[in-house]
Amino acid sequence: MFQVTFKVPGVPRGKGRARFARVGKFVRAYTDEKTRDYEDMIRIYAQKAMGTSEPLKTALDVFLYISTPIPASYSKKDKEACLNGFMLATKRPDIDNVAKAVLDAISGVIYANDTQVVNLHCTKRYGEPFVEILVKETECPQQ
Repeated sequence: MFQVTFKVPGVPRGKGRARFARVGKFVRAYTDEKTRDYEDMIRIYAQKAMGTSEPLKTALDVFLYISTPIPASYSKKDKEACLNGFMLATKRPDIDNVAKAVLDAISGVIYANDTQVVNLHCTKRYGEPFVEILVKETECPQQ
């Protein structure tokens, strides 16, 4: 069973909303620059982790561990509570938007299409900022 894991350092970003621009008589949708840059960075780490392996074509489980920085406005007591796991990461970015950015970024690198993801497990905590990603082939239950 194939699996790949890698860590993307830096502050996690959620996928931004689609932007729209008028081009003559038409309207064009595009991804904002910050989201595009973040997805490009994730893609680079995914390519390094995959090496020469081809994108997977099977059903997959994806596990995301999202570690976000503690807000600077928190008191020393609150910061300590965050680091000890007594306060959970309820501030931005939204967990689902980070997951969407990661899944879109690794599509075509780790797997052919994100429709292959059948189980998605996400955890968001405070700490040193990074996203750790584990993708593995799903074990089909015996019938």
